[in-house]
Amino acid sequence: MIKWFAAVLGYIFFRFPGAALGFIVGSLIDASTGKNSNGGFKAIFSKEQTVTPADFELNLLSLSSIVIKADGVVNQTELDYVRRYFVSAYGKERANATFRTFNEIIKKRQISAHRICLFISQHTQYPARLQILHFLFGIANSDGHVSEAEAKEIQSIAGFLRITVRDFESIKAMFFKTGDHAYTILEIDKSATDAEVKKAFRTMAKKYHPDKVQHMDEVHVKGAEAKFREVQKAYDQIKKERGMS
Repeated sequence: MIKWFAAVLGYIFFRFPGAALGFIVGSLIDASTGKNSNGGFKAIFSKEQTVTPADFELNLLSLSSIVIKADGVVNQTELDYVRRYFVSAYGKERANATFRTFNEIIKKRQISAHRICLFISQHTQYPARLQILHFLFGIANSDGHVSEAEAKEIQSIAGFLRITVRDFESIKAMFFKTGDHAYTILEIDKSATDAEVKKAFRTMAKKYHPDKVQHMDEVHVKGAEAKFREVQKAYDQIKKERGMS
């Protein structure tokens, strides 16, 4: 076994510290070249999967197509919304090239939302996934109304993206204006005390702060700013209703 050879070699040159280090390094080499319990090779030193911007764009387009087709109608307004996003993010030339692929995606009958979301979850941080969810709601709302079918499809995607129910409901409330939507945005009940309202606002403002997605495209940063404004509006509405200072 390589680990024992390395341990002996380490002892010869560096005594006991060298033996310990040699054993550890040798063990890693053994693990990387030996078979695991399933008969396959355990790739300790395997290269990480390379993820390009094109990979992210393609998966985002695929999720967009799922939302667009959710109600059984391919709405031109929703298509234009996605196009404007890509033009803002990548420029007209690249957006046009991307949309040639998008047209093919739209025609596909079956797209695995679970597989796409698994890929995205593995390669993006949680705040970025929240922004993707906000973007999908923006698509659905671009014609002035989020249908129940669209909301249901986005909820399914949110689950695959491992977004919590409360975060999903918070972002959904930014588009579904109900009597209690301000409380839902802040992820609290209407019975919350004034102190709890203030605490919830601070928590949500931190969660949705644009700095959380500074590593993403400018258009996503603008989307984060829109979420942040909705949190502020919800807080202002509750303060006004309660007469809070």
